[in-house]
Amino acid sequence: MKTLDIKQNDAGQRLDKYLTKTLPSLPQSLLYKYLRTKRIKVNGKRAEISLRLQTGDKIDLYINDEFFAPKEAVYSFLGAGKQLKILFEDENILVLDKQPGLLSHPDDGEYVDTLITRVQRYLYEKGEYDPAKEASFAPALANRIDRNTGGVVLAAKTAEALRVLNEKLKNREIDKYYLCALIGKPPKKSDTVESFMQKDEEKNKVKLYSHPVPGGKTMRTGYRVLAEKNGLTLAEIHLFTGRTHQIRAQMAALGCPLLGDGKYGTNEQNRRFGSYKKQCLYSYKTVFSFTTDAGCLNNLKGMRFLAADVPFLSLFDLSEPPTDA
Repeated sequence: MKTLDIKQNDAGQRLDKYLTKTLPSLPQSLLYKYLRTKRIKVNGKRAEISLRLQTGDKIDLYINDEFFAPKEAVYSFLGAGKQLKILFEDENILVLDKQPGLLSHPDDGEYVDTLITRVQRYLYEKGEYDPAKEASFAPALANRIDRNTGGVVLAAKTAEALRVLNEKLKNREIDKYYLCALIGKPPKKSDTVESFMQKDEEKNKVKLYSHPVPGGKTMRTGYRVLAEKNGLTLAEIHLFTGRTHQIRAQMAALGCPLLGDGKYGTNEQNRRFGSYKKQCLYSYKTVFSFTTDAGCLNNLKGMRFLAADVPFLSLFDLSEPPTDA
């Protein structure tokens, strides 16, 4: 018999989900059978698979030793790069400035060197994260941005911090602002635009409508013009929803696609302004505008974080955004 002690990073999970992650070699059929037959107990009692675990719970496991095979001690994240731009760090979170060209998470083309694997390597080498001591939690990103977009990304060091960040992002208590260089200029100096989108998964592109459509989702975006020069416009974007290619698609629909965007703009347009192969879009400011209790992140209420270097500002003879941005 072995006993698993539930720690803070494991609390809040369903019992079956926790055991699946903790004992990957235990077949699901046996897991459910062992719960029914009391070979797996919580605090000495039979437990339902949907039980939400709490800090301090004890799970007694009367199962074969073969299902307790040790975790592989070679961690793939140690092959990730070490370069991180850290804007802020405390015991709960990291606020990062992701560089364009770096994936937020692994995909089929790049598994090792991504923002989250760099974060995990950084915390592992600092001694703040050890997979061997964590039953199910790993440091995670609370938000993500496209590979070719740079800017502020939030990473959670603990399960509680991740829960709070996810809740605040969902409830729009964390505001995200972007800067973009537009070809041409929008019809107004500032406005909030709303449309409805459907995504073409095969083309990885969204189509916008002015009216609700079956299976469509609402897009809502605020913008304001900050500067104009040589046929380009520097705009600040405030997202009220978070949809695929939201800024790129809505700005193009206004007649002013992002410079460097070959998907929603055209290469012919982009060539007029030089060789820009990545869309000029940067998540440059994040504001913790909490209106309700934020638990372990209450100390961040009212704080704002600015990206250090937005590369396309030089197009407007600026080294940093205008002071009222």
